[in-house]
Order: sequence, then C-alpha cells, then structure tokens
Amino acid sequence: MAEPQRIVIVGTGLAGASAAGALRDRGYGGKITMFGTEHHRPYELPALSKDVLLGKADEPAWVHESSFYADNEIELQLGVSVLELRPGDHSIVDSDGAVRSYDRLLLATGSRPRVLPGAQGHVLRTIDDSLALKSNLREGRHVVIVGAGWIGCEVASAARTHGCRVTVVDPLAEPLVRVLGPEMGRMFRGLHEEHGVEFKLGTGVAGFSPSGVRLDDGTELLPDVTVLAVGATPRLELAEAAGLELADGGVAVDATLRTSAPDVFAAGDIAAHDHPRYDGRVRVEHWANAKDQGTYVAGPLLGVDEPYQKSPYFFTDQYDLGMEYRGLADPSDEVVVRGDLAKREFIAFWLRDGRLRAAMNVNMWDDGTALGALVDAQATVTAKQLQEADLGSLA
Repeated sequence: MAEPQRIVIVGTGLAGASAAGALRDRGYGGKITMFGTEHHRPYELPALSKDVLLGKADEPAWVHESSFYADNEIELQLGVSVLELRPGDHSIVDSDGAVRSYDRLLLATGSRPRVLPGAQGHVLRTIDDSLALKSNLREGRHVVIVGAGWIGCEVASAARTHGCRVTVVDPLAEPLVRVLGPEMGRMFRGLHEEHGVEFKLGTGVAGFSPSGVRLDDGTELLPDVTVLAVGATPRLELAEAAGLELADGGVAVDATLRTSAPDVFAAGDIAAHDHPRYDGRVRVEHWANAKDQGTYVAGPLLGVDEPYQKSPYFFTDQYDLGMEYRGLADPSDEVVVRGDLAKREFIAFWLRDGRLRAAMNVNMWDDGTALGALVDAQATVTAKQLQEADLGSLA
C-alpha cells in the first residue's frame, strides 16, 4: 500500500488531534488537514466536569501546545465543518464551499449532548459550556440535574463543592446503574447523599417550563440552574449521508478501524469497533478510547494492519472518591468486592462464566498494572482468588 500524500481528519477533538500527532511521530511527511466546528484548538474533555467546574482551572488540558500544529505543518481549519463526504471520488466539501481531495480520511466527529423535548438548561460538552455552567454554580443556588450518569454525578459533586443545593432526577433506581449495576450504584448514591445531594430516582421528567422542571410524579421543581445530563449522541450525519455502514449506534469499523468505504477510517465516540476481545462491536464514549484509538489509527492510515485491542478504561473523581474502571462488563454480571465497600476503599470485579470482564479500583491505587493485565486477559479466576490472592501473581 503506497503512503498517502493527503490525509484529511474530520474532527478536532482528542481522537483527531491524537491521530495527527501520531502521524508525525511515525515520520509521515504528507499533508494533514483537520476540520473542526469549534474555534478552540483541540483539547481534552475530562477537566470540563472536574477541575474547570470546581474552579481549579479556567481552561482545559490542550492536546498539544498552540505552536504544535504550525510547527508540524498540520493545517488546522477551526470553525470550518465538513458538509459532505464523497467516498467515491475521495473528496469532501467544507462549509466554506471548498472541495478537497484526500487519499485517506479519518472520521472523528465525536458526540453532541442529548437533549429532551422542550428542555431548557445547561449542557456540558465544550469548554464554553463548562465555563458558562461554572459561572452559575454559586452558594445557595438550587441546581437540578436531569440524569444520574457520570456527567450528572460529577456536576453534582462540583455544585455541592460550591455550596449549591442539588437535586438529581433519574428514571432509574440508582445512579450509574446501567454501567455498574445496583450494588455499585447504591455506593455512589450513598456518597452523594452524605454530601447533601437529594435524589429523585425512579422518576422521569414530564416537561419543562420557563421556571421549572415537571416530574412525572406530579412534583414541580423550581431550580435556579438546570443541567441536562442525559447522555450523548454520536455525530453520524456525515457518515450516514455518505452511505457508510452503521451498526450498534455508530459507524461500523473493523478491527483496524476501517469503515465500509475505501480509505475511510473512524475513531473515538462514533466508532462501533469489531473488537478482537469481545463478542460483537464495542462503542465507547470515554476519554481514553478517543486518545488511544486516535494514536493507534495513525498506523492503519499508513498501511499497518495490526488490530486495535485495548480494553476500555475510564475514571472519575467525585468529592474524596477517585475511581478507575477497566474492561467491559454487563451490570448483571457477578460482582466480587475486595476491600472495604463501606469505607469506599475497595476493588470491584465483574465475573461472567468464571472469566473476569471488568475491574474498578476505588481509592486504591497500588494494583493498576495487575488489574489491567487481568482484564486484558479476561482471566479465568474464582471469587475467592480475587478477594484473597495477590493480584500480581494472578496476572
């Protein structure tokens, strides 16, 4: 496969910027052009719901220094979107009306916040969103958060730290239950309740008014600040219009992140990846996946065919709780706890058919390498071994 002369990257988020940097690190000397709708250079998202909201930072972690793109001859088209992808003739049309040809193209369009019909309130996806929300988190204000997932819980933590009164609404029985299951969901609920958060769980939103949020149990909440944290929607419009195969809520890609179109790849939130370690496709909307897939896909863009095999990873910080999660489990899997759940110093393991599917360390930091190895291997282990054996020896 001949080295491409022109690579176009659609998206200036972490996946796209990591790919551009990795291409240069691999010695690629051809033309790289990146297109992004934001006017900021590429940045990472985790700080938006953590340090920025907490007031510890007033800007995100930038993927590269401001001079990096010019120094490495990467053409950064900020505030310019791609309106049309034409795989048949290897070209795109941008919002300035220009038609640009490519030899290889990476779709890294990311996600947008999901919204509810008639919803009014803050969302959290960009640095501008984060700064706007932070300016409204003032002591004594009542903040209603719709959604008890990761973003909802992290916003609740930041709002309570600023002295806000916080109510979290979710139709499910526990926070984070779709990812972690009921036992770990209860643990996170207890953490927030100890810090004064009020939950209205098992209760959906019936509608919004200029002054409040109506719940389906008849309650009307009258917040000073409303935050919508009901998930994200992958940006698939460009891929769909171009006729790319879609699957499992994303763009279908093979083990090397190739799409169904010749010379078009996808990475990050939109990639529904045929992962060698898992049954079926995997689509992950977390920081590490965007960074790792972006770095990895530089290889396939240049003709390297080794599959992407990293296990999903994410982390959270809420109050005095820090957590890392590795792997991919189903909430119905058997949960094994090592350590002290009551003190929130423990490791949780998810087992299915005797094989380790995922591990989550909470306020325990010594076994990260072993946990990663065990999860990557989908080790065959017993609950007793996970609770009592040296994890390094098991790995």
